[in-house]
Amino acid sequence: MKEQFNAALEQLIEKLKGWFTTLIENIPNFIIAILVMIAAYYASKYVSKLMGKILGKKIEQESIKSAISKVTAVIVVALGLFIALGILNLGKALTSLLAGAGVVGLAIGLALQGTLANTFAGLVLSFRKNIRIGNWVETNDFSGVVTEINLKNFAIRESDNNIVLIPNKTILDSPLKNYSLTDTIRVTVECGVGYESDLEKVEVLTKETIANTFNEVPDKEVEFYFKEFGDSSINFFCRFWIKGRKRVDEHVARNKAVIAIKKAFDNEDINIPFPIRTLQFGNNLNVKSPDMQKAEG
Repeated sequence: MKEQFNAALEQLIEKLKGWFTTLIENIPNFIIAILVMIAAYYASKYVSKLMGKILGKKIEQESIKSAISKVTAVIVVALGLFIALGILNLGKALTSLLAGAGVVGLAIGLALQGTLANTFAGLVLSFRKNIRIGNWVETNDFSGVVTEINLKNFAIRESDNNIVLIPNKTILDSPLKNYSLTDTIRVTVECGVGYESDLEKVEVLTKETIANTFNEVPDKEVEFYFKEFGDSSINFFCRFWIKGRKRVDEHVARNKAVIAIKKAFDNEDINIPFPIRTLQFGNNLNVKSPDMQKAEG
């Protein structure tokens, strides 16, 4: 028993000597690995700040800039860790770490599929030049001013001051109309005049009224078209262009146009009829009861 104990003790001592020898031999590698990790840490801070400055010129949302900067810092630190493990000749540990990271990443990706889809969609929307904070847009049956684009939602403030949060993925998958991409808006006004009206005069007067009410947009003329013979009037519509980037500009212009056209028609005694329905009967109705008819007979 004593001999077995001594043999085991000698093996343990030899093992410890081997570890100590290995430790002494790898002290330079340990020092280099530690220096690499320290350098990676400070490099990640510098790269994060640099990325924030670069993104500041292209992205207005602080949440997205911060997220991208943090992800960049993590990548730099991870790269430093892989280099340090390679210096320590821990190739197997590095391989196991990468395999484990891949499995964990796959599991997280499957569990957070919807969230990750919105996150990547938010990044894509942030870099799009044709969608910016303050633009007036219309999408998914909502319209309003874009107030925020974060890693989860696309926020719109409607004209009634309600905030609508739409998932970023839905924005990418749906059509989006951006009124702010151009500085002109076409406005349409519809009206009707009586059948006794001089139609040529109506056309000239309407076009002159619109031209005098609004500043002329270069290469954009006032359009006038008679539309149909209505029940009580001959209907027409007039189209013209204004300077504007928001839907409210269109509403304001239509309001001014309706007032101006009404005043112009009143001054020229042009009638804008309201719907009238006339009932005609081809035979005379007898409202007397049968008893009254017999008495008269």
